[in-house]
Amino acid sequence: MSDHQFSGALLGATKPFELARFDPAAKPLSSGDKARDKAAVEALALELDTLQNLFYADRRFKLLVVLQGTDTSGKDGTIRGVFGQMSALGVHTVGWKAPTEPERAHDYLWRIHAQVPSAGEVTIFNRSHYEDVLVPHVNGWITPEQTKQRYAHINDFERLLTETGTVVCKFLLHISKDEQKARLQERLDDPTKNWKFAAGDLEVRKQWPAYQQAYSEAIAATGTPWAPWTIVPADSKTHRNLMIATVLKQTLQGLKLRYPPTDPALKNIKVV
Repeated sequence: MSDHQFSGALLGATKPFELARFDPAAKPLSSGDKARDKAAVEALALELDTLQNLFYADRRFKLLVVLQGTDTSGKDGTIRGVFGQMSALGVHTVGWKAPTEPERAHDYLWRIHAQVPSAGEVTIFNRSHYEDVLVPHVNGWITPEQTKQRYAHINDFERLLTETGTVVCKFLLHISKDEQKARLQERLDDPTKNWKFAAGDLEVRKQWPAYQQAYSEAIAATGTPWAPWTIVPADSKTHRNLMIATVLKQTLQGLKLRYPPTDPALKNIKVV
């Protein structure tokens, strides 16, 4: 487990976790040269494309990548920078919004389970099932007991996924309040980015301390051996992509992927 990974079960269920002790401006994997780091991200993206092709052919596993973080933390940018070289065949992205009325008529994980990856598929969650605990918890729509219950549900759900062949990689994109301020202002100042801004973003920003505490509690409750969290310092967009791409490369290489055995019937076929 790296310095920026957290598994609550490994550290003990009662051990507190404080997101504030992680520096959002840290760059533990940086070479110290931004241009070199950008080149490294581009090279990793190409390596991930090759690994994803093998992953798709192998079909023994599924990969679920959870990108969680506050507004402007870089979820969209991560998808472009880390996964942009992968073939659209076998890669699926889900951008989670507030549940619809039909979705609310079911349990809160019903819509999530329908979108998890199939064999050989990489699925990226832009936000995730964690929103269905964080948002109602911060706004007081569910009780502390219900919050605890939902995290227990999520642990069981993620364990079900991993025990049936899904590799779960959860990334918390951790930015500072000052960096969020700059990025929100950029969305207001740049006409090509106005569409990204919503008035509600400012209201949520007022709840910054509550959300930081909620994230700390969520990570402590759901960092497990089967689905640990990786805390990604994300004030630097380049380092954010470098760190996530590095973790995913190590994860895929650790699966010892292989092409399926060749059909013996193909051995003597000649194309004319």
